[in-house]
Amino acid sequence: MLSAFARAFRTPDLRRKLLFTISIMALFRVGSFVPSPGVDYGNVQQCLNNGGTSDILGLVNLFSGGALLQLSIFALGIMPYITASIIVQLLRVVIPHFEALHKEGQSGTAKLTQYTRYLTVGLAVLQATTYVTMARSGQLLPGCDVIPNTSFLTSLIIVITMTAGAGLIMWLGELISERGIGNGMSLLIFTSIAASFPPALWSIAGGAGGPQKFTIVILVTLLVVALVVFVEQSQRRIPVQYAKRMVGRKMYGGSTTYIPIKINMAGVIPVIFASSLLAVPGLIAQFASPESAWVAWVQRNIVATSAPLHLAIYVVLILFFCFFYTAITFNPDEVADNMKKYGGFVPGIRAGRPTAEYLDYVITRITSAGSIYLALVALIPTITFIVMDVGTNIPFGGTSILIIVGVGLETVKQIDSQLQQRHYEGFLR
Repeated sequence: MLSAFARAFRTPDLRRKLLFTISIMALFRVGSFVPSPGVDYGNVQQCLNNGGTSDILGLVNLFSGGALLQLSIFALGIMPYITASIIVQLLRVVIPHFEALHKEGQSGTAKLTQYTRYLTVGLAVLQATTYVTMARSGQLLPGCDVIPNTSFLTSLIIVITMTAGAGLIMWLGELISERGIGNGMSLLIFTSIAASFPPALWSIAGGAGGPQKFTIVILVTLLVVALVVFVEQSQRRIPVQYAKRMVGRKMYGGSTTYIPIKINMAGVIPVIFASSLLAVPGLIAQFASPESAWVAWVQRNIVATSAPLHLAIYVVLILFFCFFYTAITFNPDEVADNMKKYGGFVPGIRAGRPTAEYLDYVITRITSAGSIYLALVALIPTITFIVMDVGTNIPFGGTSILIIVGVGLETVKQIDSQLQQRHYEGFLR
């Protein structure tokens, strides 16, 4: 991987793209520390140093690189765009017009991107309003007066600033995708999560039993990273044979290829969905009376990440969303119809309906293994850190490791492919 980066920096075109990408990532990090107008930055830092953070918003704060709890101009991070993208993708199943746009090619994709941008702004306004309300009431940072002026105008300015920050992040991500290296949105998430690692490691090393716990944390993290790399690189290749056909005077077909099916087709989406849904009961409980019996039960069994019920629900949600998201993104009937249209078939399987049934059978088996793998990756770090008593809010959870490794692998692949295009060595080597 390091050799690929070294060779890329020696290539002028790739060097410009890499420097542009790094500059945007640095700008994104700088914006995470610029406070929104009307926010008392001193009180925020004092509250964070005292440990006055909200456990429920830990996932969102992780994706924003810690900017949410600082109420900076980039406090919303990339989450509004991620949520909007997932919603638009899921709406393809419900709204036929969205599915038709998806099949139209580049023009339809541009239209769906436009809808995603509008939805991102709407979600940003909603989330910014929610966070400002929680900050004013003391639920975001308990016991801290982070917004001294509680007037409507001040709150409106903060909401507008955070919404504009979310729109700017969306634009920066698209700039990276267009003029840089890799997927812009994924790299911004990568930047946010990676920025949280050094402070977490420092806090572990400086605590009681620091060196021993630090060593165990590093070993567990490396073990999970190795597992993620192995599984993410694994594929089930279904062979496809294309029959020969005459078009005019030319012969087409007769080639053999394959359909690459990853073990984890859903990526990190099931883990994000499961974490988001598990945060909803705790968020609702914050608006109820703390003396209520059901609030205490929710805090003890659902919000507490070490509770057995929390872990059990977490696993069930991951398994469900893994199958659900795979069923949405991979349609065996559509793949079988496209293969039949162009004269392709799986050896030993008849074209058409039998091929769709065979693909569905393979996908079901692979998704079963992939969902178990996702649940293990999500639980191993959490259970280890609970047993070690190093805290459950450190950014070494399954979601973080999956995103870090996945984005890193995809970025290196893109750099490698562009290097091969520019330094083709021929067939004689």
